[in-house]
Amino acid sequence: MKEQSAAGNQSSQLQPYLSPMAVWALSVGSAIGWGSLVVTGSTYLAQAGPMGSVLGLLVGMVLMLMVAYNYHCLANRYPGTGGLYNYVKYIFGYDRAFLVAWFMFLVYIAIFWANATSIPLFARYFLQSVFSFGYLYTIFGYDVYLGEVVITIAVMAAVGLLCIKSKRITATSMVVMALVFTIGISICFAVAMAGHHQAGISMDPAFIPDVSAVRQVMLIAFISPWAFIGFESVTHSAAEYRFEHKNIFRVLVISLAVTTALYIFVILLSVSAYPEGCSSWLDYISRLNEFEGIAGLPAFYAANHYMGPAGVYILMAALLALVLTSLIGMLRTLSRLCYAVAQDGILPNRFSKLNDKQIPVNAILLVLGISVFIPFLGRTPIGWIVDTTTIGATILYGFAALAVFKVARQEKLKAGLLTGGISAVFFGVFLVVMVLPEIFSGVALETETYVLLAVWSLLGLIFFNWVIQKDHARNFGKAIIVWIALLAFIVLMSMTLADRMNATRENAVMDDVQYYMTHQKEDRNLAGVSPEEFINVQRVRLLAADNGSFLLILGLFSISFVVLIINYRTMQKWELKAAAERDHANTIANTDPLTGVKSKHAFAVEEGRMETQIVDGEAEDFAVVVCDVNGLKHINDTLGHKAGDEYIRSACHLLCDFYAHSPVFRVGGDEFVVVLKGRDFEDRDTIFKDINARIEQNLKDGKVVISVGMSDYDQAADASFHEVFKRADDLMYQRKMELKSMGAVTRE
Repeated sequence: MKEQSAAGNQSSQLQPYLSPMAVWALSVGSAIGWGSLVVTGSTYLAQAGPMGSVLGLLVGMVLMLMVAYNYHCLANRYPGTGGLYNYVKYIFGYDRAFLVAWFMFLVYIAIFWANATSIPLFARYFLQSVFSFGYLYTIFGYDVYLGEVVITIAVMAAVGLLCIKSKRITATSMVVMALVFTIGISICFAVAMAGHHQAGISMDPAFIPDVSAVRQVMLIAFISPWAFIGFESVTHSAAEYRFEHKNIFRVLVISLAVTTALYIFVILLSVSAYPEGCSSWLDYISRLNEFEGIAGLPAFYAANHYMGPAGVYILMAALLALVLTSLIGMLRTLSRLCYAVAQDGILPNRFSKLNDKQIPVNAILLVLGISVFIPFLGRTPIGWIVDTTTIGATILYGFAALAVFKVARQEKLKAGLLTGGISAVFFGVFLVVMVLPEIFSGVALETETYVLLAVWSLLGLIFFNWVIQKDHARNFGKAIIVWIALLAFIVLMSMTLADRMNATRENAVMDDVQYYMTHQKEDRNLAGVSPEEFINVQRVRLLAADNGSFLLILGLFSISFVVLIINYRTMQKWELKAAAERDHANTIANTDPLTGVKSKHAFAVEEGRMETQIVDGEAEDFAVVVCDVNGLKHINDTLGHKAGDEYIRSACHLLCDFYAHSPVFRVGGDEFVVVLKGRDFEDRDTIFKDINARIEQNLKDGKVVISVGMSDYDQAADASFHEVFKRADDLMYQRKMELKSMGAVTRE
């Protein structure tokens, strides 16, 4: 389908254009980036060795295959834009969908930021720090330069411009770059493996010594959400597939296979060679901080060892392609997510607008605008943000598993029950392990990551309140579980952070105590300090740490609690307004605007209710009075409709005066029905006689005349309300004829 170019022609729907190859490129390009080639090898090897890393990745791939099947099931049932947000919205409701969208945005933008800030690192490693000019400041030990900030912003702007200008060129670029890094890494791996035996370099040990092999494998498997997160992001573009949605599983499987293979290639490439002076790859990895340039990057060192500068250039091209595909893939995904949530009112409506090429330009600009400050933070803080992808991915994949499990239970799908159930349990356990690291040491995140997650959850509570306040459609705020989940996350993150801070302070105190015991006599500053004085000082330090942790938890909890109260009051306000609107709507629907008595709609409701009571044998005694106002047409024709309206009101007042304890319904222009109950039913014959006497007197005096007919409910004979009504209606017409013979004017 050709892209439209007519200016100002905006479509509210994304159009299909993505081929299976383009979706594969988006999937694998979003899943791996800078870290896969530069960080992954050393990180995995340092924790599990080559064999543990490979086996762990294979276990992780099996788990990801179940995740892929889960997304396949959901994408085929809800083939819209927004990915998991869209699925959860239809399966669990808008509130849980907001929770998913909130963490999904954090995960994807963290990946986008991480790859954007790798641009200066690329220049430092391979371009002789050509952009390291205009020193600004040092943040967390990382030097920030104006040149690197400018080039990072320029690259982000170029990627954004590409995504805005043409989605087809963007897709083609993704395919080309995905092939570049796939082929490039594969070539370097193949050459290294072919020359490895001749070089006489050993890959032993297969595992990290003195650590259980099973533990090492499981440790890598637990990192699989971080390793693969992003491969599923193509489901956000489901509305843009140019092929049947049932084929998405095949595309995701190929993407996972390629991603896993590339990870394994990089890991084995990294241990296939090491510099002179290193006794083994383990010795090399443990001393990486001693090496500079190419030697500090194991995969690049190995490529250079076996292929010379050509190997380095190939991996440089592969690395640059990895970074750019990740930037493009995440920017597209984030823009589609913003587009989807804007359609539901989470973001302003302008972010759901498409340009003449069916591209959500405003959503793309929003992501770039939020990201423009990131280059000024340097690279170190990004490491903390990227750590959040591990927990974020666990939450997202867990929600996908629960969604599939629910659908599978409803539709009795055995495969969905299996994949949804197993992956839900795994990600549930993994989330507990990550949130409470003391259960499984070695998997804990950086301390600063817990701060970010607590703050992000708090911001989620605040933003959710804003969404509720402007939610006139009343889609959000119905499930309190969202508030509880965010509050629980804040408390858990702050408690874990406090525990980390206490542990750090305790370790520092223990180091000082040990130093005091071994160096008191040598250190002149400690020579005059008695053991009692020293211990008291350390006790004060620990107490201060405890108080600080307590205040941190109390502060975050207090702010969160205040936000919860505000959210609750907002919901109360909406409920009161909704109740008032419902009451007003019911009043309008059930009240006749001319006379103020009950309307025809109200009579239909009452008739249905009484029919049910009669059928169930629960109806009490009642009678029906059917009334018709005589001469209304004559008055309208001779005196006008205003006089006719007044005549109807006079008839209504007459009926209400006599039947003061029973509901009066106006069921037509000049027709009324009264359902007699209670006192009116007990005195029905007397009242009926009196009202007829008044009507006959009105006939003589030239006042309002009404024909009335009354019938009692006979429990033994009447099977429905309509039978009672029909008898009363027939009697009303008989009375009309009697009044006509007395000189009354009928409607004819």
